[in-house]
Amino acid sequence: MAHNGKRDELLVIHKHTECLHRGFHNWPELSYGKMPALGDYRWTADLILSTWTQAETGRPPANGLEYRTGNSGGGFDVLDFKFLPRDRWLAKDAAIDLSLPLNRRGSGRQIEIPIPFYGAGMSYGSISERIMLARAKAAQTWKTFTSTGEGGYPDSVATYKDNVITQVATGMFGVREQTIQYAPIIEFKYAQGAKPGLGGHLLGDKATSAVAAMRESVPWVSLFSPFPFHSVYSVEDHKKHVDWVKTINPKALVAVKVSTPTDVDMVAVGSYYAGANILQIDGSYGGTGAAPEIAKKNIAMPIEFAVPRVHRYLLAEGIRDEMVVMASGGVRTAYDVAKIIALGADGAVLGTAELVALGCTRCSNCERGRGCPFGLTTTDPELSQLVEPDWGAERVGRLYESFQWQLSEILRQLGLRSIRELRGRTDLLVYRGKTGERQ
Repeated sequence: MAHNGKRDELLVIHKHTECLHRGFHNWPELSYGKMPALGDYRWTADLILSTWTQAETGRPPANGLEYRTGNSGGGFDVLDFKFLPRDRWLAKDAAIDLSLPLNRRGSGRQIEIPIPFYGAGMSYGSISERIMLARAKAAQTWKTFTSTGEGGYPDSVATYKDNVITQVATGMFGVREQTIQYAPIIEFKYAQGAKPGLGGHLLGDKATSAVAAMRESVPWVSLFSPFPFHSVYSVEDHKKHVDWVKTINPKALVAVKVSTPTDVDMVAVGSYYAGANILQIDGSYGGTGAAPEIAKKNIAMPIEFAVPRVHRYLLAEGIRDEMVVMASGGVRTAYDVAKIIALGADGAVLGTAELVALGCTRCSNCERGRGCPFGLTTTDPELSQLVEPDWGAERVGRLYESFQWQLSEILRQLGLRSIRELRGRTDLLVYRGKTGERQ
């Protein structure tokens, strides 16, 4: 903990940064082209600033900032919706259902979230404890969930355990019987889209004494999670994993997080027969700035290809309505959420978008202990003071509010009354190509 003088200095810097952001959202002329140092082609300056604005106001910006797509030239950025003519839109006061059940297997605990998304796994070590608290508080307020990631479960987060997913990853860091026992959802991370085939890693610069104690490791020594689970090489092994946690906590739902190999459709079917309730398909666009570029750009398939493939295969197997499919890894906006559902997912898992709502500018220094100037992806006890958990929870909550409003508007303009009606409706999408023209 910093002494009062240093902490006050950091908080002054934080307030100054917030003022800068407040100024940014009043400048509609800002764009990636005019601010090349901010963001990248997927997370443009406009998307970063508009996400910050949504976290302030609970609505998309009305000043000209682009809040729907980036400038990547592919994926979500070249897809759009075939909206109905205005005279066929549903009435403004029409009831729109965005709720999503997370257990469709007919037995076990029934959990339903009011919005079709929840928070992605971010481990204690990759982000600060204060960020974990902010996300957990927001999840509790919105009656949805956030995931611990693979770094364990700080005691301070236990207050919000009814809205926290416990992740069990290949390194087994921080996995304890107690946290499995009170978890509503247990998530096995078999792979992640940003680093498929490489496992996880936390460099020694971030493995502080507190982080090492939680992970039961040595301080300041890099930690690597293997790939894969060395106890799982078949569907039968996978089922043993599911049976193991079900023995400890029979009421918990089981989620399985996988990347997007070419046989991801077979992986999905295997997870179903192993007894999983939720399949999280994680694309390569996600992850923090710590993920190696060689992995993000050259391994596995884009999430926009993987989800329709899994959706069609589960339909062909006659089990689609028994498995909840969540998509993550590059879902930045409410429009991305709607598009991935139209491609075949049931809902989405948000990660980076929540950090951008808290000040992330995509500087890609996440792997360093003092690399994050906004106190987000850091374990440094002084820098982490830059984010006050209640302030962070309010901002994430207002981002959720904006997404909720936009998703309702998207459905209204498509003539749909439920988010469940949008699943797999590729006929409602149009490819616009790199020029922005219909093709």
